[in-house]
Amino acid sequence: MPDHTRPPDKRVTIYDVANEADVSPSTVSRAFSRPSRVNSETAERVRQVAERLGYRTSPLARTLSTSRTHMIALVIADITNPVYAEIVRGAQEAATDGEYTTVLIDAQESDRLERVAIERTMSTVDGIVLASSRMSDSAIRMFAKQRPVVVLNRAIADVPCVVTDNPRGVRRAVEHLGELGHDHITYVAGPEASWPNGIRWRSLLEAGMELEIKVRQIGPFSPTIAGGERAAEELCARPATAVLAFNDQMAIGLIRGLGQRGVDIPGDVSIVGFDNIVAADIVTPGLTTVAAPLYAEGSAATRHLLTMIEGAPGHTGRPMVLPVRLVVRHSTAARNPSPGRARSPWVRQRPAPSPAPHLW
Repeated sequence: MPDHTRPPDKRVTIYDVANEADVSPSTVSRAFSRPSRVNSETAERVRQVAERLGYRTSPLARTLSTSRTHMIALVIADITNPVYAEIVRGAQEAATDGEYTTVLIDAQESDRLERVAIERTMSTVDGIVLASSRMSDSAIRMFAKQRPVVVLNRAIADVPCVVTDNPRGVRRAVEHLGELGHDHITYVAGPEASWPNGIRWRSLLEAGMELEIKVRQIGPFSPTIAGGERAAEELCARPATAVLAFNDQMAIGLIRGLGQRGVDIPGDVSIVGFDNIVAADIVTPGLTTVAAPLYAEGSAATRHLLTMIEGAPGHTGRPMVLPVRLVVRHSTAARNPSPGRARSPWVRQRPAPSPAPHLW
C-alpha cells in the first residue's frame, strides 16, 4: 500500500524506489521497461516496493527509455465495410492484452492514401498490421524493412502474413452449387488490386475444371452494396443461374438490384457471398456465404506483430492459413431445369410490386 508518511505534495521518484529496494535506479528502470533483463526475485521486490510507495511509471519516460511508443497501426481498406469490424475488434483486444494502443487508419480503397498515411504514422508506432492492403508488394516490403509488419488477406513471400483458406472456401461454394444442379457459375469480381479477388477467381477456375462446371467473370466492381447493384445490371444482360460474389456486400447488392428487376432469388438465380458479415443473416433471403474467421484474423496478426516488436523473428515463407466454412441460408436453391420456359427472361419481367429485399 502507498507510504502515507511521505508528504502528499512530494512525488515518489525512481530514486526513492531504488533506495528502498536496495538496488540501483537503472535496475528499477529495467524492472519496469525490460523485466526479462532483471533477476525475477529482484524485479518482484522492486514492484512490491513501488506499489507500497505509490510509484507509477511515466509513459513518456518509458517511451524514451525503450524507444517504443507502445502503439501499433492497423490499416484497413475501407472503414465503411463491415467485414473489418470483427478484424478491428480482434486486433484491438490483442493489442490491449499486450498493453498497446491501436491507431486505426482508413485507406479508403486507395493505395496512394494508404502509403501516405503509413509514412506519416511510421515514426509514432512500433509496428503495423495491414488488412487487405492495396499497395504493391514492393511498397509493403519497403515498410517492413523499417518497422515490424504483418499482412492480412495477402500472401507475400518474405513478409509475415495471415490469410483465410480462400481455395477451400471457393471449393465448398462450388460443390454446394453443383449439388443443387448448377452447371454454370458467374463470378462477380471485386477490386483488381485485391489479392483475395485474384485468388478467389483462380480457385473458381480450378474448382470448375475439376467439377466440370463452367465459370465466367464479370466486373470488376466496387466491393460495396452499390457495386453489387451495378453488377445486377450487367448480370441481367447475361443471365446466370448461379453467382459467386467477391464479398457479402456485393452479394447483398445483387439481391437488391435483381429483386428490383423482378428476378427471384433463389428461384431464378442462386447467390453465394464471402465473409459472413452480420447483414448476411439479416438480408432477405438470408445469404449463403463462406464464413471467414474475421476476429481470429485480427487477433492472430496482432499477437504475432507484438512478438516481432519484442524481438522474435517474423514467420515468413508460408502464410498462416485460417480455416473457413460454408454457411448455407436461403439465397441458394436447386437450379430451375427449364430457365426461360417456366418463367419469362429476366429482362422482360416487370419490377416486383413490393419493395426490394431489405437488410433489416
